[in-house]
Amino acid sequence: MKYVVVLGDGMADKGCAELGGLTPLQYACTPNMDRIASTGTLGLVKTVPEGYAPGSDVANLSIMGYDPVRYYTGRSPLEAVSMGIELGPEDVAFRCNLVTLSGDEPYSTKIMLDYCAGEISSEEARLLVADIDKNLGSQSCKFYSGISYRHLMVWRGGPWASILTPPHDISGKCVAKFLPQGAGAQELYALMDSSYRLLSNHAVNRNRLERGLNPANSIWLWGQGKKPALPEFSKEFGVEGAVISAVDLIKGIGICAGMRVIDVEGATGTINTNFEGKARAALEALTEVDFVYLHVEAPDEASHQGDLEGKIKAIEAIDKLVLGCLLDGLDVLDKYRIMVLPDHPTPLDIKTHSAEPVPFAIMEKKTGRMGAGRTFNENTAAASGMYVSVGHSLMKYFLYG
Repeated sequence: MKYVVVLGDGMADKGCAELGGLTPLQYACTPNMDRIASTGTLGLVKTVPEGYAPGSDVANLSIMGYDPVRYYTGRSPLEAVSMGIELGPEDVAFRCNLVTLSGDEPYSTKIMLDYCAGEISSEEARLLVADIDKNLGSQSCKFYSGISYRHLMVWRGGPWASILTPPHDISGKCVAKFLPQGAGAQELYALMDSSYRLLSNHAVNRNRLERGLNPANSIWLWGQGKKPALPEFSKEFGVEGAVISAVDLIKGIGICAGMRVIDVEGATGTINTNFEGKARAALEALTEVDFVYLHVEAPDEASHQGDLEGKIKAIEAIDKLVLGCLLDGLDVLDKYRIMVLPDHPTPLDIKTHSAEPVPFAIMEKKTGRMGAGRTFNENTAAASGMYVSVGHSLMKYFLYG
């Protein structure tokens, strides 16, 4: 038996007035998702345990079968693993976004204009992060460049209980109420404030402004944590697995779980990603492993930017280019099982994550289950009567029924 999970990050949403009250999943043309929902099992799953923030870290851990209550240690350490950064027992990793803030002074009065600095290129970001590390780094505090706006800071002996806010939660808001609090707040604030003075007149940003692009004029620190430890996926679930994603978070979970991480040329984490290339990579991986977790970030990115059209396009691309390619390739096999779902909702009206249960659909070849004519969306899943209240139990259900 071969198993594939297709995860559309942030696909779930609320009804939108612009769509006549429909959600983007209801509105989008998704014949392949509908096929899976019609001939398989359709339901809702709660991926975020009570008391946890609805982040992709917690939700994807849960979907992969790992109880966040037991295994979650923070987002950034998972990204550090993917970036090849070895964390010591006293190291605390922080996500370091490059963001666009307004020019208001002092720093505390600035507005979060763009949490991703216009999706700055990795090449430009690498130059900025190098100068940040040169000027703001120290023996105990180092900065590491990642992809686009997503980077990392590691603070040896740093605080892990700081109260920090993801920048995509405060788009368009004054940062005053969301500045670091608790342990290490003064030092973290000083780094962010100093980064603005360093970056606001940087050559890379002057060039971006000349091209009409948002400057990456500050760092924003959040998502801290210590080195995680996950049991191997193959030992937990009895199948060898692989992960396909453009983002370090998902790759890091895969590495910690002892899974293969497959890089796909042109995979970006945005609407411009190589959708079909991911599907073909999954089919190729299934010749060597029995399980593939294929993650697509694009719907979430569109939601954070309030881009309704972009979110619908991303959902339709997942359906046509990812699921269409996968189902064509899988249908030559005698046995396979496929699941499609989001990790969490990312409602367009709030431009950030929420913790409501999300729809999932599981299809096994030739099962011929009831439900012909069903579509895949939040409402049909709720009406199905199938509800998985403990998110990390869904993986065993998917694999073993």
